[in-house]
Amino acid sequence: MEKIMAVYDVDSVYAQRFADVVNQKEKTPFTVIPFTNLETLREYAQKHQVEILLVSVSVPKEQVEGIHINSVVTLAEGEVVSAYDAYPSVYKYQAVDSVIREVMSCYCERSDEMPFVVMGKRARILGVYSPVGRCLKTSLALTIGQQLVKEGKTLYIGLEEFSGFSILLEESCKSDFSDVLYFYRQGNLDALRLRSLAYTWKELDYLPPVRYPEDLEQMTGEEAAGLVEKLGAEMGYQYVVLDAGRLARNLIPVLQRCDVIYMPVKEDGISSAKLEEFEEYLERSGNLELKERIRRIKLPYHSSLGRRESYMEQLLWGELGDYTRQLLKGVPWR
Repeated sequence: MEKIMAVYDVDSVYAQRFADVVNQKEKTPFTVIPFTNLETLREYAQKHQVEILLVSVSVPKEQVEGIHINSVVTLAEGEVVSAYDAYPSVYKYQAVDSVIREVMSCYCERSDEMPFVVMGKRARILGVYSPVGRCLKTSLALTIGQQLVKEGKTLYIGLEEFSGFSILLEESCKSDFSDVLYFYRQGNLDALRLRSLAYTWKELDYLPPVRYPEDLEQMTGEEAAGLVEKLGAEMGYQYVVLDAGRLARNLIPVLQRCDVIYMPVKEDGISSAKLEEFEEYLERSGNLELKERIRRIKLPYHSSLGRRESYMEQLLWGELGDYTRQLLKGVPWR
Protein backbone atom coordinates (compact mmCIF):
# COMPACT_ATOMS: atom_id res chain seq x y z
CA MET A 1 0.00 0.00 0.00
CA GLU A 2 1.35 3.43 -0.95
CA LYS A 3 2.33 5.66 1.97
CA ILE A 4 1.60 9.36 1.67
CA MET A 5 3.62 12.19 3.20
CA ALA A 6 1.88 15.54 2.86
CA VAL A 7 3.71 18.87 3.06
CA TYR A 8 1.54 21.85 3.98
CA ASP A 9 3.25 25.22 3.76
CA VAL A 10 2.04 28.64 2.71
CA ASP A 11 5.36 28.93 0.84
CA SER A 12 4.36 27.11 -2.33
CA VAL A 13 7.92 27.14 -3.70
CA TYR A 14 9.32 25.34 -0.66
CA ALA A 15 6.57 22.71 -0.58
CA GLN A 16 6.85 21.93 -4.28
CA ARG A 17 10.64 21.81 -4.35
CA PHE A 18 10.75 19.61 -1.26
CA ALA A 19 8.31 17.15 -2.84
CA ASP A 20 10.19 17.14 -6.15
CA VAL A 21 13.55 16.41 -4.54
CA VAL A 22 12.30 13.63 -2.25
CA ASN A 23 10.24 11.90 -4.94
CA GLN A 24 13.16 11.96 -7.38
CA LYS A 25 15.66 10.60 -4.87
CA GLU A 26 13.39 7.68 -3.92
CA LYS A 27 15.04 7.55 -0.52
CA THR A 28 11.83 6.83 1.40
CA PRO A 29 8.86 4.50 0.90
CA PHE A 30 6.62 7.60 0.88
CA THR A 31 5.15 9.59 -1.95
CA VAL A 32 5.40 13.28 -1.03
CA ILE A 33 2.50 15.53 -2.03
CA PRO A 34 2.72 19.32 -1.52
CA PHE A 35 -0.24 21.42 -0.37
CA THR A 36 -0.56 25.18 -0.02
CA ASN A 37 -4.31 25.24 0.45
CA LEU A 38 -5.87 23.92 3.65
CA GLU A 39 -9.18 22.88 2.12
CA THR A 40 -7.42 20.91 -0.60
CA LEU A 41 -5.43 19.07 2.07
CA ARG A 42 -8.57 18.40 4.11
CA GLU A 43 -10.44 16.99 1.10
CA TYR A 44 -7.49 14.83 0.11
CA ALA A 45 -7.16 13.39 3.64
CA GLN A 46 -10.85 12.40 3.61
CA LYS A 47 -10.26 10.14 0.61
CA HIS A 48 -6.69 9.00 1.21
CA GLN A 49 -4.67 7.80 4.17
CA VAL A 50 -2.04 10.45 4.96
CA GLU A 51 0.67 8.84 7.05
CA ILE A 52 2.77 11.93 7.83
CA LEU A 53 2.03 15.64 7.61
CA LEU A 54 4.90 18.11 7.55
CA VAL A 55 3.43 21.46 8.44
CA SER A 56 5.05 24.86 8.82
CA VAL A 57 4.97 26.34 12.32
CA SER A 58 3.59 29.50 10.70
CA VAL A 59 0.32 27.60 10.21
CA PRO A 60 -1.92 27.88 13.32
CA LYS A 61 -2.43 24.56 15.08
CA GLU A 62 -6.22 24.83 15.03
CA GLN A 63 -6.18 24.91 11.23
CA VAL A 64 -4.93 21.33 10.98
CA GLU A 65 -6.84 19.90 13.94
CA GLY A 66 -9.52 17.46 12.89
CA ILE A 67 -7.71 16.34 9.75
CA HIS A 68 -7.25 12.55 9.85
CA ILE A 69 -3.47 12.10 9.80
CA ASN A 70 -1.43 9.48 11.63
CA SER A 71 1.64 11.56 12.43
CA VAL A 72 2.44 15.29 12.41
CA VAL A 73 5.90 16.88 12.32
CA THR A 74 6.30 20.64 12.31
CA LEU A 75 8.80 22.52 10.16
CA ALA A 76 10.59 25.09 12.28
CA GLU A 77 12.03 28.21 10.67
CA GLY A 78 14.25 29.17 13.57
CA GLU A 79 14.82 27.43 16.89
CA VAL A 80 13.53 23.87 16.74
CA VAL A 81 10.73 24.12 19.30
CA SER A 82 7.35 22.79 18.22
CA ALA A 83 4.48 25.21 18.43
CA TYR A 84 2.14 22.21 18.32
CA ASP A 85 2.88 20.98 21.84
CA ALA A 86 3.07 17.19 21.57
CA TYR A 87 4.26 17.16 17.95
CA PRO A 88 8.00 16.86 17.19
CA SER A 89 9.75 19.50 15.11
CA VAL A 90 12.62 19.66 12.61
CA TYR A 91 14.51 22.61 11.17
CA LYS A 92 13.04 23.54 7.81
CA TYR A 93 16.01 25.15 6.07
CA GLN A 94 18.55 22.35 5.92
CA ALA A 95 19.47 19.74 3.33
CA VAL A 96 16.46 17.67 2.24
CA ASP A 97 18.25 14.44 3.20
CA SER A 98 18.70 15.80 6.72
CA VAL A 99 15.04 16.80 6.97
CA ILE A 100 13.89 13.35 5.84
CA ARG A 101 16.31 11.59 8.19
CA GLU A 102 14.96 13.54 11.17
CA VAL A 103 11.34 13.07 10.08
CA MET A 104 11.87 9.31 9.77
CA SER A 105 13.36 9.25 13.25
CA CYS A 106 10.32 11.07 14.66
CA TYR A 107 7.94 8.78 12.78
CA CYS A 108 9.66 5.59 13.93
CA GLU A 109 9.45 6.70 17.56
CA ARG A 110 5.70 7.28 17.33
CA SER A 111 4.64 4.54 14.91
CA ASP A 112 3.18 1.24 16.15
CA GLU A 113 3.04 -0.33 12.70
CA MET A 114 4.61 -3.61 11.71
CA PRO A 115 8.25 -3.39 10.53
CA PHE A 116 8.55 -2.01 7.02
CA VAL A 117 10.41 -4.44 4.76
CA VAL A 118 11.26 -3.52 1.17
CA MET A 119 10.51 -6.57 -0.92
CA GLY A 120 12.72 -7.47 -3.85
CA LYS A 121 15.94 -9.23 -4.69
CA ARG A 122 18.68 -9.49 -2.11
CA ALA A 123 21.40 -6.92 -2.62
CA ARG A 124 24.70 -8.04 -4.06
CA ILE A 125 27.18 -7.70 -1.21
CA LEU A 126 30.73 -6.74 -2.17
CA GLY A 127 33.32 -7.04 0.56
CA VAL A 128 36.70 -5.33 0.66
CA TYR A 129 39.22 -6.88 3.03
CA SER A 130 42.94 -7.46 3.32
CA PRO A 131 45.20 -8.71 6.13
CA VAL A 132 47.81 -6.33 4.68
CA GLY A 133 47.96 -2.84 6.15
CA ARG A 134 48.11 0.47 4.23
CA CYS A 135 46.98 -1.15 0.99
CA LEU A 136 44.27 1.41 0.02
CA LYS A 137 41.49 -0.91 1.20
CA THR A 138 39.14 1.85 2.35
CA SER A 139 39.94 4.02 -0.66
CA LEU A 140 38.99 1.10 -2.91
CA ALA A 141 35.74 0.48 -1.00
CA LEU A 142 34.74 4.14 -1.30
CA THR A 143 35.51 4.16 -5.00
CA ILE A 144 33.47 0.99 -5.54
CA GLY A 145 30.54 2.58 -3.70
CA GLN A 146 30.66 5.72 -5.83
CA GLN A 147 30.77 3.66 -9.00
CA LEU A 148 28.01 1.20 -8.07
CA VAL A 149 25.53 3.94 -7.14
CA LYS A 150 25.42 4.85 -10.82
CA GLU A 151 23.87 1.43 -11.46
CA GLY A 152 21.57 1.06 -8.47
CA LYS A 153 20.82 2.06 -4.90
CA THR A 154 23.96 1.42 -2.86
CA LEU A 155 24.81 1.32 0.86
CA TYR A 156 28.38 1.70 2.12
CA ILE A 157 29.26 0.17 5.50
CA GLY A 158 32.63 0.73 7.15
CA LEU A 159 33.38 -1.81 9.88
CA GLU A 160 36.49 -0.18 11.27
CA GLU A 161 37.29 1.22 14.68
CA PHE A 162 38.47 4.53 13.25
CA SER A 163 37.70 5.15 9.59
CA GLY A 164 37.93 8.95 9.45
CA PHE A 165 34.92 8.83 7.13
CA SER A 166 32.80 11.47 8.86
CA ILE A 167 35.74 13.86 9.09
CA LEU A 168 36.61 13.23 5.44
CA LEU A 169 33.08 14.19 4.38
CA GLU A 170 32.89 17.04 6.93
CA GLU A 171 29.59 15.69 8.24
CA SER A 172 28.61 15.99 11.89
CA CYS A 173 26.69 12.75 12.35
CA LYS A 174 24.08 12.31 15.07
CA SER A 175 23.73 8.59 14.41
CA ASP A 176 26.14 5.84 13.37
CA PHE A 177 26.65 2.10 13.10
CA SER A 178 26.36 1.78 16.88
CA ASP A 179 22.74 2.92 16.63
CA VAL A 180 22.08 0.47 13.79
CA LEU A 181 23.46 -2.33 15.94
CA TYR A 182 21.33 -1.24 18.91
CA PHE A 183 18.05 -1.30 16.95
CA TYR A 184 19.01 -4.61 15.34
CA ARG A 185 19.48 -6.16 18.79
CA GLN A 186 16.11 -4.75 19.88
CA GLY A 187 14.40 -6.22 16.81
CA ASN A 188 13.38 -2.72 15.65
CA LEU A 189 15.55 -2.28 12.57
CA ASP A 190 13.59 -1.91 9.35
CA ALA A 191 13.82 0.20 6.19
CA LEU A 192 12.21 3.25 7.80
CA ARG A 193 14.45 3.10 10.86
CA LEU A 194 17.53 2.70 8.69
CA ARG A 195 16.49 5.77 6.68
CA SER A 196 16.56 7.75 9.92
CA LEU A 197 20.11 6.55 10.65
CA ALA A 198 21.85 6.48 7.27
CA TYR A 199 23.51 9.51 5.68
CA THR A 200 23.97 10.33 2.03
CA TRP A 201 26.97 11.68 0.15
CA LYS A 202 25.65 12.72 -3.23
CA GLU A 203 23.72 9.52 -4.12
CA LEU A 204 25.71 7.08 -1.98
CA ASP A 205 24.07 6.06 1.31
CA TYR A 206 26.47 5.28 4.14
CA LEU A 207 26.46 4.34 7.80
CA PRO A 208 28.96 6.38 9.82
CA PRO A 209 31.44 4.23 11.78
CA VAL A 210 30.85 3.16 15.36
CA ARG A 211 31.06 5.80 18.07
CA TYR A 212 33.24 3.56 20.25
CA PRO A 213 35.53 0.75 19.03
CA GLU A 214 34.19 -1.44 21.84
CA ASP A 215 30.87 -1.71 19.99
CA LEU A 216 32.54 -3.72 17.24
CA GLU A 217 34.48 -5.85 19.71
CA GLN A 218 31.29 -6.81 21.57
CA MET A 219 29.55 -8.13 18.45
CA THR A 220 29.44 -11.88 18.01
CA GLY A 221 30.21 -13.34 14.61
CA GLU A 222 26.64 -14.55 14.15
CA GLU A 223 25.26 -11.15 15.13
CA ALA A 224 27.51 -9.29 12.71
CA ALA A 225 26.68 -11.69 9.87
CA GLY A 226 22.95 -11.53 10.59
CA LEU A 227 22.98 -7.75 10.55
CA VAL A 228 24.86 -7.61 7.24
CA GLU A 229 22.41 -10.09 5.72
CA LYS A 230 19.43 -8.08 6.95
CA LEU A 231 20.83 -4.86 5.49
CA GLY A 232 21.27 -6.61 2.18
CA ALA A 233 17.93 -8.42 2.10
CA GLU A 234 15.29 -6.10 3.56
CA MET A 235 16.31 -2.47 3.05
CA GLY A 236 15.73 -2.01 -0.67
CA TYR A 237 19.36 -1.75 -1.76
CA GLN A 238 20.76 -3.27 -4.91
CA TYR A 239 24.36 -3.18 -3.71
CA VAL A 240 26.02 -3.19 -0.30
CA VAL A 241 29.72 -2.32 -0.11
CA LEU A 242 31.28 -3.70 3.03
CA ASP A 243 34.64 -2.26 4.12
CA ALA A 244 35.67 -5.02 6.53
CA GLY A 245 38.20 -3.76 9.04
CA ARG A 246 39.96 -5.70 11.75
CA LEU A 247 36.93 -7.65 12.97
CA ALA A 248 38.92 -10.45 14.63
CA ARG A 249 36.47 -13.24 15.60
CA ASN A 250 33.68 -11.65 13.53
CA LEU A 251 35.64 -11.57 10.27
CA ILE A 252 34.83 -14.97 8.76
CA PRO A 253 31.04 -14.90 9.42
CA VAL A 254 30.86 -11.44 7.81
CA LEU A 255 32.94 -12.43 4.78
CA GLN A 256 30.72 -15.49 4.32
CA ARG A 257 27.82 -13.12 3.55
CA CYS A 258 29.74 -11.46 0.72
CA ASP A 259 29.17 -12.50 -2.89
CA VAL A 260 32.67 -11.37 -3.80
CA ILE A 261 35.63 -10.18 -1.71
CA TYR A 262 38.20 -7.82 -3.18
CA MET A 263 41.55 -8.19 -1.43
CA PRO A 264 44.20 -5.53 -2.15
CA VAL A 265 47.70 -7.01 -1.88
CA LYS A 266 51.28 -5.79 -1.86
CA GLU A 267 54.38 -7.59 -3.02
CA ASP A 268 56.84 -6.98 -0.18
CA GLY A 269 57.97 -9.85 2.04
CA ILE A 270 55.90 -8.95 5.11
CA SER A 271 52.72 -8.52 3.07
CA SER A 272 53.26 -11.85 1.31
CA ALA A 273 53.76 -13.57 4.65
CA LYS A 274 50.53 -12.09 6.03
CA LEU A 275 48.56 -13.27 3.00
CA GLU A 276 50.01 -16.76 3.31
CA GLU A 277 49.14 -16.84 7.01
CA PHE A 278 45.57 -15.74 6.26
CA GLU A 279 45.12 -18.55 3.75
CA GLU A 280 46.50 -21.04 6.27
CA TYR A 281 43.92 -19.77 8.74
CA LEU A 282 41.11 -20.34 6.24
CA GLU A 283 42.30 -23.91 5.78
CA ARG A 284 42.60 -24.63 9.51
CA SER A 285 39.14 -23.18 10.22
CA GLY A 286 37.47 -25.12 7.43
CA ASN A 287 36.66 -22.05 5.30
CA LEU A 288 38.48 -22.85 2.11
CA GLU A 289 35.31 -22.14 0.10
CA LEU A 290 35.88 -18.46 0.85
CA LYS A 291 39.00 -18.55 -1.31
CA GLU A 292 36.79 -18.97 -4.38
CA ARG A 293 35.14 -15.61 -3.65
CA ILE A 294 38.36 -13.73 -2.94
CA ARG A 295 39.89 -11.73 -5.77
CA ARG A 296 43.43 -10.65 -5.07
CA ILE A 297 44.12 -7.31 -6.71
CA LYS A 298 47.18 -5.08 -6.91
CA LEU A 299 45.97 -1.51 -6.93
CA PRO A 300 47.65 1.14 -9.04
CA TYR A 301 49.75 3.83 -7.45
CA HIS A 302 47.57 6.92 -7.61
CA SER A 303 49.66 10.03 -7.58
CA SER A 304 46.79 12.46 -8.12
CA LEU A 305 45.37 12.35 -4.59
CA GLY A 306 45.90 15.50 -2.60
CA ARG A 307 43.68 17.54 -0.28
CA ARG A 308 41.20 15.60 1.80
CA GLU A 309 38.44 18.15 1.08
CA SER A 310 38.05 16.70 -2.43
CA TYR A 311 39.32 13.20 -1.68
CA MET A 312 36.12 11.40 -2.73
CA GLU A 313 36.03 13.06 -6.14
CA GLN A 314 39.73 12.36 -6.64
CA LEU A 315 39.14 8.68 -5.92
CA LEU A 316 36.47 8.39 -8.58
CA TRP A 317 38.21 10.33 -11.34
CA GLY A 318 41.84 9.44 -10.71
CA GLU A 319 43.86 6.29 -11.44
CA LEU A 320 41.98 4.30 -8.80
CA GLY A 321 38.64 5.26 -10.33
CA ASP A 322 39.77 4.07 -13.78
CA TYR A 323 40.99 0.81 -12.27
CA THR A 324 37.74 0.28 -10.35
CA ARG A 325 35.57 0.80 -13.41
CA GLN A 326 37.45 -2.00 -15.13
CA LEU A 327 37.30 -4.15 -12.00
CA LEU A 328 33.52 -3.90 -11.78
CA LYS A 329 32.84 -4.83 -15.37
CA GLY A 330 32.25 -8.40 -14.20
CA VAL A 331 29.67 -7.40 -11.59
CA PRO A 332 26.09 -8.28 -12.67
CA TRP A 333 24.07 -5.05 -12.91
CA ARG A 334 20.52 -5.29 -11.63
